[in-house]
Amino acid sequence: MKDMENEESGTSQSGFSLGRSDTFDRESVVEELILEMDVATATRDGGENGRIRDGSAAWELVTGSSWGFEQSVSTSGQGAGKVDGLDLDEEILLGLERANCNLDFQHKRAKFNSNFQECRYATAMSSGANTSSSPADGYHNTSWDSVPSEIEILHYLTSISNDNDNGEPMESNGGSDDGDGCDTSKMEDVEVRMDLTDDLLHMVFSFLDHINLCRAARVCRQWRAASSHEDFWRFLNFKNRNISTLQFADMCHRYPNATEVNVFGAPAIHLLVMEAVSSLRNIESLTLGKGLLGNVFFDSLADCSMLKRLSVVDATLGDGIQEILVHHDRLRHLQIIKCRVLRISVRCPQLETLSLKRSNMTHAMLNCPKLHDLDIGSCHKLSDAGIRSAAITCPLLASLDMSNCSCVSDETLREISLICVNLSVLNASYCPNISLESVRLPMLTVLKLVSCEGITSASMGAISLSYMMEVLELDDCNLLTSVSLDLPRLQNIRLVHCRKIVDLNLRSTMLSSITVSNCRALHRINITSSSLQKLVLQKQESLTTLALQCPRLQEVDLTECESLTNSICEVLSDGGGCPMLKSLVLDNCESLIGVGFGSTSLVSLSLVGCRAMTDLELTCPSLEQVYLDGCDHLERASFCPVGLQSLNLGICPKLNVLHIEAPNMLLLELKGCGVLSEASINCPRLASLDASFCSQLKDDFLSKTTASCPLIELLILMSCPSLGPDGLTSLRWLPYLTLLDLSYTFLMNLQPVFESCLQLKILKLQACKYLTDSSLEPLYKEGALPVLCELDLSYGSLCQSSIEELLACCTRLTHVSLNGCMNMHDLNWSFSGCRLSELSSINGSSGLSYYENVQEKVEEPNRLLQKLNCVGCPNIKRVVIQPVARCFQLSSLNLSLSANLKEVDVACISLSFLNLRYCFFSSNHSCSLAEEAVETAISHCNMLETLDVRFCPKICSLSMGRLRASCPSLKRIFSSLSPS
Repeated sequence: MKDMENEESGTSQSGFSLGRSDTFDRESVVEELILEMDVATATRDGGENGRIRDGSAAWELVTGSSWGFEQSVSTSGQGAGKVDGLDLDEEILLGLERANCNLDFQHKRAKFNSNFQECRYATAMSSGANTSSSPADGYHNTSWDSVPSEIEILHYLTSISNDNDNGEPMESNGGSDDGDGCDTSKMEDVEVRMDLTDDLLHMVFSFLDHINLCRAARVCRQWRAASSHEDFWRFLNFKNRNISTLQFADMCHRYPNATEVNVFGAPAIHLLVMEAVSSLRNIESLTLGKGLLGNVFFDSLADCSMLKRLSVVDATLGDGIQEILVHHDRLRHLQIIKCRVLRISVRCPQLETLSLKRSNMTHAMLNCPKLHDLDIGSCHKLSDAGIRSAAITCPLLASLDMSNCSCVSDETLREISLICVNLSVLNASYCPNISLESVRLPMLTVLKLVSCEGITSASMGAISLSYMMEVLELDDCNLLTSVSLDLPRLQNIRLVHCRKIVDLNLRSTMLSSITVSNCRALHRINITSSSLQKLVLQKQESLTTLALQCPRLQEVDLTECESLTNSICEVLSDGGGCPMLKSLVLDNCESLIGVGFGSTSLVSLSLVGCRAMTDLELTCPSLEQVYLDGCDHLERASFCPVGLQSLNLGICPKLNVLHIEAPNMLLLELKGCGVLSEASINCPRLASLDASFCSQLKDDFLSKTTASCPLIELLILMSCPSLGPDGLTSLRWLPYLTLLDLSYTFLMNLQPVFESCLQLKILKLQACKYLTDSSLEPLYKEGALPVLCELDLSYGSLCQSSIEELLACCTRLTHVSLNGCMNMHDLNWSFSGCRLSELSSINGSSGLSYYENVQEKVEEPNRLLQKLNCVGCPNIKRVVIQPVARCFQLSSLNLSLSANLKEVDVACISLSFLNLRYCFFSSNHSCSLAEEAVETAISHCNMLETLDVRFCPKICSLSMGRLRASCPSLKRIFSSLSPS
């Protein structure tokens, strides 16, 4: 550090303040200090650009590019170069040694003061720096990116390196500079320590990776000492890092007790690993790759006496001519994967696992008596004899992977089976020359024979001798025609894309998983297992026979098994061998015609897309879900008994006969069963029944249903023209009925409804053309249906007077729909007509005079009306609702499609929605509702929020302001704007 003494005098001071709050949060101290603190590179004018480029290698250590480093240097605004002959590392260290860190303990705020001679601070970031500085106060506010700076690694390495050289720890506030302007020895030496004990700091740092440890080391002396603890640096991970040999050597000398090193993807891996081998005597795991490794490395492996694991991936070994020797007395795990090597010899007496996968050597000689796991998969250049000689030298071999070794033969497998008697796992996939016909592997537990063209039905004899077999994979064995195995320990078998297989016969008490898919020729399956719980046999187009003896089987999926017949029902019903079956999927089994299941355990049944099915009979008391979408030809259905809670049969348009016995059913939908003529429903808990468009249902159906289902609350009988007064009389058995829909029926008398449905709240009578003006008189003259609150008379034939009397007297109604009423001319609830007409209609038959009625001064009740719909009433001209009508709760008024509407005068304090859409003459497209009329309509609606005047041509863009001025509460106006 002698160059620091030659630096000129005359310094500029810069101060950094860390933290803004008066309270010091222990949990955020690490993040706050690291993010706000950045000691930038100190540069001077007139330097050489070459020296700066030398420091870019450290930046590339993390980011892989020196662009950020050059960008950092350029931000200083000075010429890049050396400072009085100092190297870059010394220049950076100069800034650190001249830093003076003080802690304001009163406010718990750490401050960083620096004295430099003509130096500027720059903040280096991985992409774009955002820096604001104030010369007046000396504070620099830095915006950090999530990617740490490469300079920080160099700061840390350099500072610790000097600690080792000097024999003394370098503090943040001290240095050896004796210059006049930067004499830090004359400054007050105040130690910066966070409010964290060493033990707690050690625990916190144990969660940081190496890069964050380097950043933390720059905070203070305590943090630097804590971050350099060897516990954090036992694993030197420089995978895919652009680290130089000098830097790596420095790390190895600093942490000689490191036990694990990874330099995969680093440059010059041969030099790096040689440094690791020579410096790290306690190394136990070494990972390297992507480069050239010479013979010297393998010769020096013996010096690493503690080495237990070596992994070499995607590397070129040796000069390509000589044999690579791997000799080590303690090595236990060796991986040489995807490497380019001619010959290899491994002599490791303690080696347990060896992988030579995807390496292109032509010969491998092994002397590993304790080896139990060998992987030579995809070693295409290994000959049959080479594989044989390598495997038989390992008598304790338990697992062998020789997949994609096309040269291997049955002779090699036979010799391996004689020597390696403990072999339990064998992967011989993609080996076309093996058939296993003369091979005996009694201890085998896992056998993978994917895409082995030599495997035939004769091979099953040899496989059946492996009585310990647990896993068997036979995918893409195209010559396999029949599989018959009786293996007591077999747990998992796969048969995918076996094009010629016809029969599958499996017997195993422990079989738990079967995967059979796209075996298009498979006709017969016979499975016996005490452990199988799920069976999936999708897309077996030729499967006709299925026999199962699986007492624990719970799920069966036979989707798109198009050849399955009705016999499958006996197999899956009680007594068929699957007593615990809960879920059954038979989707798109188009050969099923008559389906009948009797199962006490079945919970879910799916018959989606079974278009040929005409009869369905289910006796499944536990059945909770049934799916019948796409069963277009179902004619007869019986659900007796079932545990269903809801059922939708409206998707079966040809359903003719229906019997249901469901004690738990709450919802039944028969909407659209137009030919349903015979129905028996016994559902004592049924709450909702939708029989819309069941045109063949008659009074006897309604009488029987109401007697057996007394809890019905919602009854929809829309478009049931065969129902008459006799059927309506049976509604007296429904004391909880609240909704009744009799729309589009031919009823003329509603007296049975008025007498039976005392709890009715919603009555829908749309398009009941045969109802006369007197049909609804009990509502407004006799007080029938006392709790009725919603009435729908849309598209009816009631006259104007009947509608007026109904609206005048039924003040309890909250929702009224009069859509499409041709006989409705005006809706006039003014002070001069509304009340008088009501009094005269109620009291006219009592013989009292008009004046006597007035003298009674009966207080008029408030109306409960909330929504009034008069859509498509072509003859309505005036709508007048004055305060005297007492519609204080009216919130929605819909008058759209009223072509002749001239006047709207609404004074309702709660009205929030008014719809006047399409109020114009359709013949000449001229609006009959003028702007003034709309202003009048909304001027007294103080709560109006939404106004719809779309397709009213006279309401133009200039009218929007006037409308909002007329009603300040408006929030939304929907209009089709046109210029005036």
